[in-house]
Amino acid sequence: MSSLIIDANTSARINLMRILLISGIVFVHVPHDPLTSPFTGDNGFIDWIRVFLGDSLFRVGVPCLSAISGYLLFRRGLGAFDYGKTLRSKARTVLLPFLIWNLAFLILVLVAQRSGIGFGYLPDAINATPRELATLATALEAAPINIPLYFLRDLLLCILLAPLLAAMISRFPLATLALFFIYVVFPVPNGIFLKKSILFGFSCGIYVSLHKVDIRTLDPFAGRIAGLFLAAAVMLATVLYWTGPDYPVWVDILRSLVALCGIIGSWAISLLLIRSRLGMRLSKLEGLSFWIFCAHYPLLILFWMIWNRTGNADFYPLFYFSAPILALAILILTHNATRVLTPRLHAVLTGSRAGKSTQAPAPAVSPSLGLPENDWQGPYPAKKEVIR
Repeated sequence: MSSLIIDANTSARINLMRILLISGIVFVHVPHDPLTSPFTGDNGFIDWIRVFLGDSLFRVGVPCLSAISGYLLFRRGLGAFDYGKTLRSKARTVLLPFLIWNLAFLILVLVAQRSGIGFGYLPDAINATPRELATLATALEAAPINIPLYFLRDLLLCILLAPLLAAMISRFPLATLALFFIYVVFPVPNGIFLKKSILFGFSCGIYVSLHKVDIRTLDPFAGRIAGLFLAAAVMLATVLYWTGPDYPVWVDILRSLVALCGIIGSWAISLLLIRSRLGMRLSKLEGLSFWIFCAHYPLLILFWMIWNRTGNADFYPLFYFSAPILALAILILTHNATRVLTPRLHAVLTGSRAGKSTQAPAPAVSPSLGLPENDWQGPYPAKKEVIR
Protein backbone atom coordinates (compact mmCIF):
# COMPACT_ATOMS: atom_id res chain seq x y z
CA MET A 1 0.00 0.00 0.00
CA SER A 2 1.22 3.49 -0.81
CA SER A 3 2.35 6.08 1.66
CA LEU A 4 -0.23 8.31 3.30
CA ILE A 5 0.61 11.98 2.83
CA ILE A 6 -0.71 14.19 5.60
CA ASP A 7 -1.39 17.79 4.67
CA ALA A 8 -0.51 20.68 6.95
CA ASN A 9 -4.09 21.27 8.06
CA THR A 10 -4.49 17.66 9.19
CA SER A 11 -1.14 17.87 10.97
CA ALA A 12 -2.23 21.01 12.81
CA ARG A 13 -5.56 19.46 13.79
CA ILE A 14 -3.84 16.37 15.18
CA ASN A 15 -1.49 18.48 17.28
CA LEU A 16 -4.39 20.64 18.45
CA MET A 17 -6.33 17.55 19.53
CA ARG A 18 -3.34 16.33 21.50
CA ILE A 19 -2.85 19.48 23.54
CA LEU A 20 -6.57 19.98 24.20
CA LEU A 21 -7.28 16.36 25.12
CA ILE A 22 -4.23 16.08 27.36
CA SER A 23 -5.06 19.37 29.08
CA GLY A 24 -8.56 17.99 29.60
CA ILE A 25 -7.14 14.79 31.07
CA VAL A 26 -5.68 16.93 33.85
CA PHE A 27 -9.27 17.54 35.03
CA VAL A 28 -9.93 13.79 34.96
CA HIS A 29 -7.19 13.20 37.52
CA VAL A 30 -7.94 15.94 40.06
CA PRO A 31 -7.90 14.06 43.40
CA HIS A 32 -10.81 13.87 45.81
CA ASP A 33 -11.90 11.72 48.73
CA PRO A 34 -15.31 10.23 49.65
CA LEU A 35 -16.32 13.43 51.43
CA THR A 36 -15.60 15.57 48.38
CA SER A 37 -16.94 13.17 45.75
CA PRO A 38 -19.15 14.89 43.17
CA PHE A 39 -21.76 12.20 43.75
CA THR A 40 -22.57 13.50 47.23
CA GLY A 41 -24.38 16.37 45.54
CA ASP A 42 -23.23 18.84 48.19
CA ASN A 43 -22.34 21.47 45.58
CA GLY A 44 -25.23 21.04 43.17
CA PHE A 45 -24.48 22.22 39.65
CA ILE A 46 -20.76 22.52 40.37
CA ASP A 47 -20.65 18.80 41.11
CA TRP A 48 -22.45 18.12 37.83
CA ILE A 49 -19.78 20.19 36.05
CA ARG A 50 -17.13 18.01 37.70
CA VAL A 51 -18.84 14.88 36.42
CA PHE A 52 -19.23 16.42 32.97
CA LEU A 53 -15.55 17.33 32.70
CA GLY A 54 -13.95 14.40 34.50
CA ASP A 55 -16.25 11.47 33.76
CA SER A 56 -17.85 12.39 30.44
CA LEU A 57 -16.29 14.99 28.15
CA PHE A 58 -12.58 14.38 28.69
CA ARG A 59 -12.86 10.60 29.04
CA VAL A 60 -12.70 10.61 25.25
CA GLY A 61 -9.02 11.52 25.48
CA VAL A 62 -7.71 7.96 25.75
CA PRO A 63 -9.43 6.46 22.67
CA CYS A 64 -8.77 9.64 20.64
CA LEU A 65 -5.06 9.72 21.43
CA SER A 66 -4.87 5.98 20.71
CA ALA A 67 -6.51 6.49 17.32
CA ILE A 68 -3.97 9.18 16.45
CA SER A 69 -1.12 6.81 17.34
CA GLY A 70 -2.47 3.98 15.20
CA TYR A 71 -3.18 6.35 12.33
CA LEU A 72 0.35 7.74 12.27
CA LEU A 73 2.08 4.40 12.80
CA PHE A 74 0.84 2.99 9.48
CA ARG A 75 0.78 6.19 7.44
CA ARG A 76 3.32 4.69 5.01
CA GLY A 77 1.24 1.56 4.44
CA LEU A 78 1.60 -2.02 5.56
CA GLY A 79 4.29 -2.90 3.04
CA ALA A 80 6.61 -0.14 4.29
CA PHE A 81 6.08 -0.95 7.96
CA ASP A 82 9.42 -1.91 9.54
CA TYR A 83 8.65 -3.71 12.81
CA GLY A 84 12.21 -3.74 14.13
CA LYS A 85 12.77 -0.08 13.36
CA THR A 86 9.43 0.80 14.94
CA LEU A 87 10.29 -1.05 18.15
CA ARG A 88 13.64 0.69 18.38
CA SER A 89 12.05 4.07 17.74
CA LYS A 90 9.25 3.57 20.27
CA ALA A 91 11.71 2.34 22.88
CA ARG A 92 13.26 5.81 22.68
CA THR A 93 10.13 7.91 22.26
CA VAL A 94 7.66 6.03 24.48
CA LEU A 95 9.31 3.40 26.70
CA LEU A 96 12.25 5.50 27.90
CA PRO A 97 10.14 8.57 28.87
CA PHE A 98 7.65 6.25 30.58
CA LEU A 99 10.37 4.67 32.71
CA ILE A 100 12.07 7.97 33.54
CA TRP A 101 8.90 9.81 34.58
CA ASN A 102 7.42 6.87 36.46
CA LEU A 103 10.57 5.73 38.25
CA ALA A 104 11.44 9.29 39.23
CA PHE A 105 8.01 9.67 40.85
CA LEU A 106 8.33 6.27 42.53
CA ILE A 107 11.67 7.30 44.04
CA LEU A 108 10.14 10.54 45.33
CA VAL A 109 7.27 8.56 46.87
CA LEU A 110 9.68 6.14 48.55
CA VAL A 111 11.71 9.01 49.97
CA ALA A 112 8.57 10.81 51.17
CA GLN A 113 7.07 7.72 52.77
CA ARG A 114 10.30 6.94 54.58
CA SER A 115 9.80 10.35 56.18
CA GLY A 116 6.18 9.54 57.02
CA ILE A 117 4.72 11.66 54.21
CA GLY A 118 2.23 10.62 51.56
CA PHE A 119 0.48 7.67 53.17
CA GLY A 120 -3.19 7.60 52.20
CA TYR A 121 -2.56 9.65 49.08
CA LEU A 122 -0.50 7.10 47.20
CA PRO A 123 0.08 3.32 47.30
CA ASP A 124 2.18 2.06 50.20
CA ALA A 125 5.43 1.67 48.27
CA ILE A 126 7.58 1.24 51.39
CA ASN A 127 5.80 -1.93 52.48
CA ALA A 128 5.03 -3.26 49.01
CA THR A 129 6.11 -6.75 48.03
CA PRO A 130 8.69 -7.08 45.24
CA ARG A 131 5.90 -8.00 42.84
CA GLU A 132 3.80 -5.00 43.85
CA LEU A 133 6.82 -2.72 43.64
CA ALA A 134 7.61 -4.03 40.15
CA THR A 135 4.07 -3.21 39.07
CA LEU A 136 4.26 0.28 40.52
CA ALA A 137 7.51 0.75 38.61
CA THR A 138 6.61 -0.78 35.25
CA ALA A 139 2.80 -1.31 35.22
CA LEU A 140 3.17 -5.02 34.54
CA GLU A 141 -0.12 -6.03 36.16
CA ALA A 142 -1.85 -2.80 37.18
CA ALA A 143 -1.51 0.97 36.98
CA PRO A 144 1.93 2.46 37.62
CA ILE A 145 2.64 4.82 40.52
CA ASN A 146 2.16 7.72 38.07
CA ILE A 147 -1.32 6.52 37.17
CA PRO A 148 -1.94 8.33 33.82
CA LEU A 149 1.12 6.61 32.36
CA TYR A 150 -0.91 3.42 32.05
CA PHE A 151 -1.75 4.86 28.64
CA LEU A 152 1.87 4.58 27.52
CA ARG A 153 2.02 1.03 28.87
CA ASP A 154 -1.03 -0.05 26.85
CA LEU A 155 0.17 1.93 23.83
CA LEU A 156 3.44 -0.01 23.91
CA LEU A 157 1.43 -3.22 24.07
CA CYS A 158 -0.53 -2.13 20.98
CA ILE A 159 2.75 -1.38 19.20
CA LEU A 160 4.06 -4.85 20.06
CA LEU A 161 0.87 -6.31 18.58
CA ALA A 162 0.89 -3.91 15.62
CA PRO A 163 1.79 -6.45 12.88
CA LEU A 164 -1.00 -8.78 14.02
CA LEU A 165 -3.51 -5.95 14.34
CA ALA A 166 -2.57 -4.57 10.94
CA ALA A 167 -2.90 -7.98 9.29
CA MET A 168 -6.34 -8.51 10.82
CA ILE A 169 -7.55 -5.03 9.93
CA SER A 170 -6.13 -5.28 6.42
CA ARG A 171 -7.90 -8.58 5.66
CA PHE A 172 -10.97 -8.49 7.92
CA PRO A 173 -11.46 -4.82 8.83
CA LEU A 174 -15.13 -4.72 9.81
CA ALA A 175 -15.08 -8.04 11.66
CA THR A 176 -11.96 -7.03 13.59
CA LEU A 177 -13.32 -3.63 14.59
CA ALA A 178 -16.67 -5.18 15.55
CA LEU A 179 -14.88 -7.71 17.76
CA PHE A 180 -12.85 -4.97 19.47
CA PHE A 181 -15.96 -2.82 19.80
CA ILE A 182 -17.73 -5.58 21.72
CA TYR A 183 -14.61 -6.10 23.83
CA VAL A 184 -14.55 -2.41 24.79
CA VAL A 185 -18.22 -1.60 25.23
CA PHE A 186 -19.52 -4.67 27.01
CA PRO A 187 -18.41 -6.01 30.43
CA VAL A 188 -15.70 -8.30 29.07
CA PRO A 189 -12.54 -8.86 31.19
CA ASN A 190 -9.70 -6.52 30.25
CA GLY A 191 -7.18 -9.29 29.77
CA ILE A 192 -3.71 -7.91 29.14
CA PHE A 193 -4.86 -4.32 28.74
CA LEU A 194 -5.45 -1.87 31.57
CA LYS A 195 -7.80 0.29 29.47
CA LYS A 196 -9.69 -1.54 26.74
CA SER A 197 -10.57 1.54 24.72
CA ILE A 198 -6.90 2.00 23.83
CA LEU A 199 -7.00 -1.14 21.68
CA PHE A 200 -10.12 -0.04 19.82
CA GLY A 201 -8.87 3.51 19.23
CA PHE A 202 -5.48 2.27 18.04
CA SER A 203 -7.15 -0.20 15.69
CA CYS A 204 -9.45 2.50 14.29
CA GLY A 205 -6.39 4.57 13.49
CA ILE A 206 -4.78 1.62 11.71
CA TYR A 207 -7.97 1.07 9.72
CA VAL A 208 -8.07 4.69 8.55
CA SER A 209 -4.44 4.55 7.41
CA LEU A 210 -4.41 1.15 5.73
CA HIS A 211 -7.71 1.63 3.92
CA LYS A 212 -6.95 5.24 2.98
CA VAL A 213 -10.11 6.62 4.54
CA ASP A 214 -10.52 10.31 3.80
CA ILE A 215 -10.72 11.77 7.29
CA ARG A 216 -12.11 15.00 5.87
CA THR A 217 -15.24 13.37 4.48
CA LEU A 218 -17.38 14.55 7.38
CA ASP A 219 -15.83 18.02 7.63
CA PRO A 220 -18.84 19.74 5.98
CA PHE A 221 -20.91 18.43 8.88
CA ALA A 222 -18.37 19.28 11.60
CA GLY A 223 -20.68 21.72 13.39
CA ARG A 224 -23.52 19.22 13.61
CA ILE A 225 -21.24 16.38 14.66
CA ALA A 226 -19.63 18.52 17.36
CA GLY A 227 -23.06 19.59 18.61
CA LEU A 228 -24.32 16.00 18.74
CA PHE A 229 -21.21 14.84 20.57
CA LEU A 230 -21.41 17.63 23.14
CA ALA A 231 -25.12 16.91 23.64
CA ALA A 232 -24.29 13.23 24.19
CA ALA A 233 -21.61 14.21 26.71
CA VAL A 234 -24.12 16.41 28.57
CA MET A 235 -26.72 13.65 28.68
CA LEU A 236 -24.11 11.12 29.79
CA ALA A 237 -22.93 13.43 32.58
CA THR A 238 -26.52 13.78 33.79
CA VAL A 239 -27.01 10.01 33.85
CA LEU A 240 -23.68 9.51 35.61
CA TYR A 241 -24.48 12.20 38.16
CA TRP A 242 -27.76 10.55 39.14
CA THR A 243 -26.53 6.94 39.13
CA GLY A 244 -22.90 7.20 40.35
CA PRO A 245 -20.53 6.39 41.76
CA ASP A 246 -21.50 2.70 41.44
CA TYR A 247 -22.87 2.68 37.93
CA PRO A 248 -25.19 -0.06 36.70
CA VAL A 249 -23.94 -2.10 33.75
CA TRP A 250 -26.04 -0.22 31.19
CA VAL A 251 -24.51 3.09 32.29
CA ASP A 252 -21.00 1.69 31.90
CA ILE A 253 -21.94 0.58 28.40
CA LEU A 254 -23.30 4.05 27.64
CA ARG A 255 -20.14 5.67 28.95
CA SER A 256 -17.98 3.47 26.73
CA LEU A 257 -20.14 4.27 23.70
CA VAL A 258 -19.85 8.02 24.21
CA ALA A 259 -16.08 7.75 24.70
CA LEU A 260 -15.70 5.91 21.39
CA CYS A 261 -17.97 8.37 19.61
CA GLY A 262 -15.63 11.03 20.94
CA ILE A 263 -13.07 9.99 18.32
CA ILE A 264 -15.26 11.44 15.57
CA GLY A 265 -16.63 14.22 17.79
CA SER A 266 -13.18 15.47 18.77
CA TRP A 267 -12.03 15.44 15.16
CA ALA A 268 -15.01 17.59 14.21
CA ILE A 269 -14.31 20.01 17.06
CA SER A 270 -10.68 20.28 15.94
CA LEU A 271 -11.83 21.64 12.58
CA LEU A 272 -13.90 24.34 14.26
CA LEU A 273 -11.09 25.33 16.62
CA ILE A 274 -8.21 25.24 14.12
CA ARG A 275 -9.83 28.16 12.30
CA SER A 276 -9.00 30.45 15.22
CA ARG A 277 -5.65 32.07 15.93
CA LEU A 278 -5.60 30.47 19.38
CA GLY A 279 -6.24 27.06 17.85
CA MET A 280 -3.36 27.51 15.40
CA ARG A 281 -1.02 28.58 18.21
CA LEU A 282 -1.99 25.59 20.34
CA SER A 283 -1.39 23.25 17.41
CA LYS A 284 2.33 24.07 17.59
CA LEU A 285 2.79 22.79 21.15
CA GLU A 286 3.30 19.06 20.65
CA GLY A 287 6.27 18.73 23.01
CA LEU A 288 4.33 20.56 25.70
CA SER A 289 1.39 18.17 25.48
CA PHE A 290 3.60 15.16 26.24
CA TRP A 291 5.25 17.04 29.11
CA ILE A 292 1.84 17.85 30.61
CA PHE A 293 0.70 14.28 30.22
CA CYS A 294 3.69 12.78 32.03
CA ALA A 295 4.06 15.35 34.82
CA HIS A 296 0.58 16.54 35.80
CA TYR A 297 -0.41 13.74 38.17
CA PRO A 298 2.46 14.14 40.69
CA LEU A 299 1.73 17.87 40.81
CA LEU A 300 -1.98 17.30 41.47
CA ILE A 301 -1.17 14.87 44.29
CA LEU A 302 1.20 17.42 45.82
CA PHE A 303 -1.48 20.12 45.65
CA TRP A 304 -4.00 17.74 47.23
CA MET A 305 -1.67 17.00 50.13
CA ILE A 306 -1.08 20.70 50.72
CA TRP A 307 -4.78 21.49 50.43
CA ASN A 308 -5.75 18.90 53.04
CA ARG A 309 -3.27 20.38 55.48
CA THR A 310 -5.08 23.72 55.23
CA GLY A 311 -8.31 22.17 56.50
CA ASN A 312 -10.46 23.84 53.82
CA ALA A 313 -12.53 20.77 52.93
CA ASP A 314 -15.69 22.86 52.64
CA PHE A 315 -14.17 24.80 49.74
CA TYR A 316 -13.29 21.80 47.57
CA PRO A 317 -14.74 23.36 44.38
CA LEU A 318 -12.07 26.05 44.69
CA PHE A 319 -9.41 23.34 44.75
CA TYR A 320 -10.98 21.46 41.85
CA PHE A 321 -10.89 24.40 39.48
CA SER A 322 -7.66 26.02 40.67
CA ALA A 323 -5.44 22.93 40.90
CA PRO A 324 -5.54 22.06 37.17
CA ILE A 325 -4.98 25.68 36.15
CA LEU A 326 -2.05 26.05 38.53
CA ALA A 327 -0.61 22.72 37.38
CA LEU A 328 -0.86 23.72 33.72
CA ALA A 329 0.80 27.07 34.43
CA ILE A 330 3.69 25.39 36.27
CA LEU A 331 4.10 22.75 33.57
CA ILE A 332 4.21 25.36 30.81
CA LEU A 333 6.92 27.25 32.68
CA THR A 334 9.00 24.16 33.51
CA HIS A 335 8.64 22.85 29.97
CA ASN A 336 9.90 26.09 28.44
CA ALA A 337 12.72 26.40 30.97
CA THR A 338 13.90 22.84 30.43
CA ARG A 339 13.73 23.21 26.66
CA VAL A 340 15.91 26.32 26.78
CA LEU A 341 18.35 25.39 29.55
CA THR A 342 18.80 21.65 29.00
CA PRO A 343 17.62 20.79 25.49
CA ARG A 344 19.11 17.29 25.56
CA LEU A 345 17.30 16.40 28.77
CA HIS A 346 14.15 17.94 27.38
CA ALA A 347 14.46 15.76 24.27
CA VAL A 348 14.77 12.62 26.39
CA LEU A 349 11.85 13.51 28.66
CA THR A 350 9.55 14.32 25.77
CA GLY A 351 10.61 11.44 23.54
CA SER A 352 12.27 13.87 21.10
CA ARG A 353 8.91 15.47 20.38
CA ALA A 354 10.09 19.05 20.79
CA GLY A 355 9.70 21.12 17.71
CA LYS A 356 8.17 18.50 15.46
CA SER A 357 5.12 20.56 14.85
CA THR A 358 7.23 23.58 13.98
CA GLN A 359 9.66 21.92 11.59
CA ALA A 360 7.07 22.32 8.84
CA PRO A 361 4.98 25.40 9.61
CA ALA A 362 1.29 24.87 10.13
CA PRO A 363 -0.94 26.69 7.66
CA ALA A 364 -1.56 30.33 8.34
CA VAL A 365 -5.06 31.58 9.00
CA SER A 366 -6.72 33.56 6.27
CA PRO A 367 -7.64 36.93 7.80
CA SER A 368 -10.61 37.29 5.49
CA LEU A 369 -12.30 33.95 5.96
CA GLY A 370 -10.78 32.60 9.15
CA LEU A 371 -9.95 29.38 7.26
CA PRO A 372 -6.57 27.66 7.00
CA GLU A 373 -5.01 28.74 3.74
CA ASN A 374 -4.61 25.19 2.47
CA ASP A 375 -8.41 24.93 2.54
CA TRP A 376 -8.58 27.87 0.16
CA GLN A 377 -9.28 26.56 -3.33
CA GLY A 378 -6.89 28.88 -5.09
CA PRO A 379 -4.39 28.24 -7.88
CA TYR A 380 -1.64 26.91 -5.59
CA PRO A 381 -1.58 23.37 -4.18
CA ALA A 382 -1.77 22.89 -0.42
CA LYS A 383 1.55 22.33 1.24
CA LYS A 384 2.11 18.75 2.33
CA GLU A 385 3.95 17.27 5.27
CA VAL A 386 4.33 13.89 6.84
CA ILE A 387 4.01 13.63 10.61
CA ARG A 388 6.35 11.33 12.45
